[in-house]
Amino acid sequence: MTDIFAKYAGLKTAAAGLTAHSPRNPFGVVIDHPVSATVGLIEGRETLLFGTNNYLGLSQSTAAAEAAIGTVRREGVGTTGSRIANGTYALHRKLETRLAEVLRRRHCMIFSTGYQANLGAISALAGKDDVLLLDADSHASIYDASRLGYAQVIRFRHNDPADLDRRLSRLKDHQGAKLIVVEGIYSMTGNVAPMREFAEVKKKHGAYLLADEAHSFGVLGENGRGLAERDGCEDDVDFVVGTFSKSLGTVGGYCASNLDGLELIRLCSRPYMFTASLPPEIIAATLAALDEMIARPELRTQLYANAKQLNHGLHALGLKTSAHVSPVVAVTLDNVEQALAFWNRLLELGVYVNLSLPPATPDEHPLLRCSVMAVHTPEEIDRALGIFAQVKKDVLG
Repeated sequence: MTDIFAKYAGLKTAAAGLTAHSPRNPFGVVIDHPVSATVGLIEGRETLLFGTNNYLGLSQSTAAAEAAIGTVRREGVGTTGSRIANGTYALHRKLETRLAEVLRRRHCMIFSTGYQANLGAISALAGKDDVLLLDADSHASIYDASRLGYAQVIRFRHNDPADLDRRLSRLKDHQGAKLIVVEGIYSMTGNVAPMREFAEVKKKHGAYLLADEAHSFGVLGENGRGLAERDGCEDDVDFVVGTFSKSLGTVGGYCASNLDGLELIRLCSRPYMFTASLPPEIIAATLAALDEMIARPELRTQLYANAKQLNHGLHALGLKTSAHVSPVVAVTLDNVEQALAFWNRLLELGVYVNLSLPPATPDEHPLLRCSVMAVHTPEEIDRALGIFAQVKKDVLG
């Protein structure tokens, strides 16, 4: 019998080599329980959390928790069905209506995860006769969506509107639709897209533009609608996709648009049609967190100040970070062995960040990916920077 796992022999070897050089599995860290939004108990130690994507700290929202508790007592813990079967509750429609209002779009559909929002929306929008133009650093969910939809895929250089323009120029005689997909804030590096410039290229060539605002919703823009709001080009973005698992602290995703055809996607998007819908308590918590995000714009102001403090502080230590100031602050290191040692020592001294290794990183260099929150205090950030300084001395000399 052929070993069904034989195809993963290389992965097995790589994983064994990783753990052989590390006292712990960097992809299996357990947070025993959160003490607060910014502190968790890991290996028996209170540890500063700088790797959670909890940008506004709303995973610990009292209002969201109370909404979830009341709803689960009233409506149960799950729907047991997809949206097109028994899985549409009044709460699902309420959240879609509310999100459409917040995003200033006529239509909105919600998915069970942010990953499925990209998978379900993009795969249904771009079919086999269409062309998908993807930023080279696109998230895995975007690439997986391209495979599910069978569209022709063309990659353009990361954050490069001129390269996109050149590639669209070669498609002037193509008869199918052309869909451009970019992200607001890129989750690995924290780079911010030139959204207005992409919108201009889109208009020039008669293409459609989808913005994945997963890491920029609640973060950018006067009202937190994302990068397109901040850059003043929302009307030129045809579809906006996002998630509830970042700024809102729950789970789920959405796609919103002013195009009436979006409602047809409910009838042909496989990840939407064949997945159980979000549990009612999650919907209730998301609605409460959304209201809190809107009612507290000062969270975005503090988040930017915190991101600037962390980014500039790491740069001042001589560590390589992105020139973009965003809540994702990634430190680029030279090699995997160095990154492993750095990550382990950070955790031992009380700072948890994400370790990202090639080939998942954009330029084949390992990253220490930090994410900052609005509810981090300046003192917590300074303490983390002090630990980074100590680890840099210990590991890099």
